[in-house]
Amino acid sequence: MRSKTTHQPRVGIILGSGLGGLVNDIESAQSIDYEAIPHFPVSTVKGHAGKLVFGKLAGADVVAMAGRFHYYEGYTMQQLTFPVRVMKAVGIELLIVSNAAGSVNDGIEAGDLVFLRDHINLQADNPLRGPNDERLGVRFPDMLYAYDPALLDLASQIAQANGIRSHRGVYVALQGPNLETPAEYEFMHRIGADVVGMSTVPEVIVARNAGLRVFAVSVVSNKSYPISTIKETSHEDVLEAVGLAAARLTFVVKSMLKRFGN
Repeated sequence: MRSKTTHQPRVGIILGSGLGGLVNDIESAQSIDYEAIPHFPVSTVKGHAGKLVFGKLAGADVVAMAGRFHYYEGYTMQQLTFPVRVMKAVGIELLIVSNAAGSVNDGIEAGDLVFLRDHINLQADNPLRGPNDERLGVRFPDMLYAYDPALLDLASQIAQANGIRSHRGVYVALQGPNLETPAEYEFMHRIGADVVGMSTVPEVIVARNAGLRVFAVSVVSNKSYPISTIKETSHEDVLEAVGLAAARLTFVVKSMLKRFGN
């Protein structure tokens, strides 16, 4: 990987559905198609470009994944989190993860940003299952501060100062690919979740296993609570809703990176 770029990234960025436009702001960009990277999965989902982009973003050296992988695509948990291992190996210290998610909190609307403070893992597998390689991380990583409190505070301050609707919330991860039933939305609300999606948690688990700081944000694509507000939703609807909020997410991330880069 280092032979393919002159950049030395300190920050890794994983971009969720409809959020890949952030890579257009990366300066002095050098990209590598996923297909050209040994053992790298290839995204099969619309809205995920499928390339690794190195460069400068708001003064910080970054490597961004324009398109992520999901368990529902048929990959193992180890395969879909392999890019986090790669980014750690090339030198990142911080992982920023974004996703599109549905709201299961009556106070969180479509288009809002939710900065994750915690998660509930309801996926079918764990990326750390199996023999542990101590060179990569400890056998039993602690998850008390899975999402960096200082970065959470910083993002909230930036959003509030600039009139951007945001919340701190709990993300619940399911395996997908179907959207949830009304009964499932009700269940997730009752167990303390604020947003629901099909990604993020495996990458966060591996990032913490690798000793990386983590900041994660959900862009709310649809409101699914209370149950009476649920409407039929397609993947195209999700991409459209997230696209409208992408500029706000880009602003927050770039504002955070300006401080990290300095």
